[in-house]
Amino acid sequence: MVINQLTAAYEPDLYNPDCPTRVVLDRIGDRWTALVVLLLAERSPRRFTELRQGVGGIAPKVLTQTLRAMERDGLVKRTVYAEVPPRVEYELTPLGDSLRRPIAAIGRWAERHVAEVLEARKRFDEAQSGD
Repeated sequence: MVINQLTAAYEPDLYNPDCPTRVVLDRIGDRWTALVVLLLAERSPRRFTELRQGVGGIAPKVLTQTLRAMERDGLVKRTVYAEVPPRVEYELTPLGDSLRRPIAAIGRWAERHVAEVLEARKRFDEAQSGD
């Protein structure tokens, strides 16, 4: 990581293990973060239960951890309404919304190429079992 002493700003270097850019990549690359971004991009705000049902296969504890991390990173806004019972809603921040297109593009790529990836895995596994 290189810090410019005049502006105290980071000069990102993805290949430097000390660069905080890697932390951002870890957040974006997290399997649940991408799905939450896509769901909130479709319709926002959403409640916790809607997100859990929409993502499918995520434990409540893991979704809570993911949402907290996304909120900490400025990707999600959490709003608590003073009602009985309390109502909590989540929505993308402008920063989180800026991930919509890149993540959607990766999702489309995955859908287009899933058959090829699965076939490659099958060939690899068969070749490995022959050793």
